[in-house]
Amino acid sequence: MTDLYTREWGAGDRIALLVHGITTDSTTWLRLGPELAERGYHVIAPDLPGHGKSARAAGYSVESLARALADSIPHPPELAIGHSLGGLLLATAVEEIKPERVIYIDPAWGPGHPSIAEAFRAQKHWTLDDVRSAAPRFTPEAHVNKLESLALWDEATLEIIPALTGFTPAPPSARTLLLLADPSNVVTPDQAVELTAKGFHVHTVPGAGHVIHHDDYPAFLNAAREWL
Repeated sequence: MTDLYTREWGAGDRIALLVHGITTDSTTWLRLGPELAERGYHVIAPDLPGHGKSARAAGYSVESLARALADSIPHPPELAIGHSLGGLLLATAVEEIKPERVIYIDPAWGPGHPSIAEAFRAQKHWTLDDVRSAAPRFTPEAHVNKLESLALWDEATLEIIPALTGFTPAPPSARTLLLLADPSNVVTPDQAVELTAKGFHVHTVPGAGHVIHHDDYPAFLNAAREWL
């Protein structure tokens, strides 16, 4: 076990692991966490190193973040969900975490680029109006949570982005759903076809942006209903 701060909901026998993306933290799951708890899960949502209430690290890499994630899970979860960077880390450590079912929400499997890092860096100076403008479909609570997450986020985590060369997951060993934004900037249509051939269940959520579970929560639940 690591000393990552972990937000939890429910006391069911089934474990659900929720992994957030870069610049945010476990507050991104404040709607989904209680929903899963009502469905009988014990929901575990860690703040990754350099995010939320978890400590900052001396340095960051996909490998070190994935290691911290894997070490934070006491038992193999029945369900694991990862968004964006969280989807990359979950895919990196999935054979060790050993979930029974997996949902990747627009995972960061594409190559990194300095311009992406700079776009994230600019978010550190956002106001609430900037958050509302960038994410008009988020709820008011999610707007506030995003701004608070940005204040806690360590910009040094961006050092991982230039090192990303693109991630190609192995054929899934668990039942796996890949939910994509419309369009996705992290998984190309050709890659989606290849991943379908590998055994991934691929579904694009019409009209949804990168943070699908905030942009269209009902559509997210509907698309994921057989995995939850």
